[in-house]
Amino acid sequence: MGRFFDIDSPVMNFLNKLADLIILNFLTAVCCIPVITVGASMTAMHHVLLKMVRNEEGYIFRTFFKSFRQNFRQATVIWLIMLAAFGILLGDFMIFKYSGIHFPSWLRIVILGVVLLVLFAVMHVFPVLAHFENTIMNTYKNSLFMGILTFPKTILMMICWVAAPLIIIFFPQILPVGIMLGISGPAFICALLYNNTFKRFEPQPEEITADEDWVVQVDEMETERQSEDETE
Repeated sequence: MGRFFDIDSPVMNFLNKLADLIILNFLTAVCCIPVITVGASMTAMHHVLLKMVRNEEGYIFRTFFKSFRQNFRQATVIWLIMLAAFGILLGDFMIFKYSGIHFPSWLRIVILGVVLLVLFAVMHVFPVLAHFENTIMNTYKNSLFMGILTFPKTILMMICWVAAPLIIIFFPQILPVGIMLGISGPAFICALLYNNTFKRFEPQPEEITADEDWVVQVDEMETERQSEDETE
């Protein structure tokens, strides 16, 4: 029974991660209140979550606000661009629905395709910004590339974000759980999904091969022989 509550036991690890997710959810929600800071808040949250998935987490507050400060400018610009894009797409939808004008089918298909591309990029844009240093344009391009490259995972990520509010709407009795984990919970599942994708694009540490070791040893032996010859 003592091992069950040991600090390194699976149960305690789960409870620690759950507590961290609740704290992270609170931080993200509070920092999103000004609206304009949503991008920086989401970026900081994903920075912490990726460390949690990789068991590298440290101090939640310090890690969160360090990422918040470092990525504030780029995250804010990206967030404002996203708002503008969604505003334009929403305006197009309203025109299609309420203008009474008959638009060709191909135009509707094009708009739908644009919506899907935007969503694919949005699923990865803040995680990519949190983990990789790049320009704003390249951050968007890389996010879209990752979204398309990992198509099934991207769909699962979309489902996670849509399912959370739907579950609360249809099962209001779990609203307290939604308040505690409504943002960080789905984002944590997404971090589990994109973690391996990110590893594919991270620089790999250089490894010394057996051949390189052998060459070094030969060089050392040659140096020793030269020293002996000079001594003689």
